[in-house]
Amino acid sequence: MAQKRKSKKRRTTAKKAKVYIPAHKIVIVCASVIAFCLFLLLISTFISQQTNKTDYEPQITSQFEKPSENDAPKAEKKQEVAKTTPQQSQKKSTSSASSSIKQEQKSTQTTKKEEPKVVEKSVVVPTPKPQVEPEKPNAFFGFPQAKNSATLIFVFDDGGQNLAHLEKFMSIPFDFTVAVLPQLPHSKAAADRVRKSGNEVILHQPMQAINLNVNPGPGAITPNMDAKQITDTLFQNINQIGPISGMNNHEGSLITEDTEKMETIIKYVSSQGLYFLDSRTNVNTKVPYVCQGLGFSWYERNVFLDNTKNRQDILNEINKGINIANKTGSAIMIGHVWSADVLPALLKEIYPELKSKGYRFSTVSESNALKR
Repeated sequence: MAQKRKSKKRRTTAKKAKVYIPAHKIVIVCASVIAFCLFLLLISTFISQQTNKTDYEPQITSQFEKPSENDAPKAEKKQEVAKTTPQQSQKKSTSSASSSIKQEQKSTQTTKKEEPKVVEKSVVVPTPKPQVEPEKPNAFFGFPQAKNSATLIFVFDDGGQNLAHLEKFMSIPFDFTVAVLPQLPHSKAAADRVRKSGNEVILHQPMQAINLNVNPGPGAITPNMDAKQITDTLFQNINQIGPISGMNNHEGSLITEDTEKMETIIKYVSSQGLYFLDSRTNVNTKVPYVCQGLGFSWYERNVFLDNTKNRQDILNEINKGINIANKTGSAIMIGHVWSADVLPALLKEIYPELKSKGYRFSTVSESNALKR
């Protein structure tokens, strides 16, 4: 019995025993809990800082880059949503949208107002007018208005004598024909230069004048030649400066009134597919008679431009040619390369007014001056 009582007492004492926790362990646990809470707090603050940086990035970049009109309202909406409640954000979003629309309207109005200013500045900038200035001094020429499709044909004789003189004619702004003398040091070079410029080359065939003291130059047709000698001479001259479109006579007042010799010349020229331009150095020329008898067409000169190298005299002859062109539809005017110091400049000066009055310009072969 005594033992049972003892065992009961032990059980009761075992149940009533208290657990003892040392104080230093309690401090450690509390410190660890506090440290854990501080760790969580640091993490939360770090995350919030990162989110704040992303929210403010558009504002930072906006200081260095010009924002578009659509980006500005978006940045305002983000800031307002972060500060307000959902209900307030809706109200503010509508107000911000309306304000952004007003800003866009103001910006469009300002841009519309600024656009005319830019246009005015571009119009005010002065621009050179090189084409207007040369036409001002041409008003005093007073050329008549063109009639009957008036075409002016300019031929420049004596090519091949001086290349420097010929070069001044190359800047004339319309089509023309150059007659090149044969068997001269610059004959071939002159013909090549004219062809390169896109203008027409013909043979300026030397022929004997009535005045036997006048030397027509190398490659000339003289009164003592028979038909074969004439054709051989023509063949040599044409091959030297060719290809060419036609031929006219240099001097030749004695030969052009010789029906037999002109018949030989016209037949050979026609057989080579070339035209003949009668320079009409002799009023008794037989070229029209021979050509009509053979059934061939031909051209003939209307005006000599530079019997003198005086500017006003040349201008008077040009006016004669203009009057002929208005009556008949065309006029062939012959000048000379040795007038290079006067003639090319005058032709360039009168060209704008003549063109404005309706005159046409052509080479001999492309003109409507053919005789039949």
